[in-house]
Amino acid sequence: MSTTVKGSFEVKLVPQELALTHDRPGLGRMSIDKHFHGDLEASSKGEMLSAGTGVKSSAGYVAIERVTGTLQGKRGTFVLQHFATMNRGVPQLTIAVVPDSGTEDLTGLEGTMSIDIVDGHHFYAFSYSQRAQE
Repeated sequence: MSTTVKGSFEVKLVPQELALTHDRPGLGRMSIDKHFHGDLEASSKGEMLSAGTGVKSSAGYVAIERVTGTLQGKRGTFVLQHFATMNRGVPQLTIAVVPDSGTEDLTGLEGTMSIDIVDGHHFYAFSYSQRAQE
């Protein structure tokens, strides 16, 4: 059975040097620093790689972030994987818990997250379940 929790978060993205050594127009790399509030009281650190195109409303990014804190009172860490595209203004975003990345009270965590940005404020909805330990 899945549970959905909602809340807000702040995010700080800081541009980083790309590891690639060849010509790289449109490519970017950023560090991620987030603070979640609500039933998920946590912080996260991660990295994002992005690609823009010659069409202003088309782009994509991938990211990995490790979340550390509490989820409805359960303490531990887990990893979120992002995959997103913007196809001529139409967004598609998938954020999922990396399988078997949960630790401590969050071992066995599975789930997906959605993000909404309203008037510059960030909100999440996290639908999750937890597998029984073997």
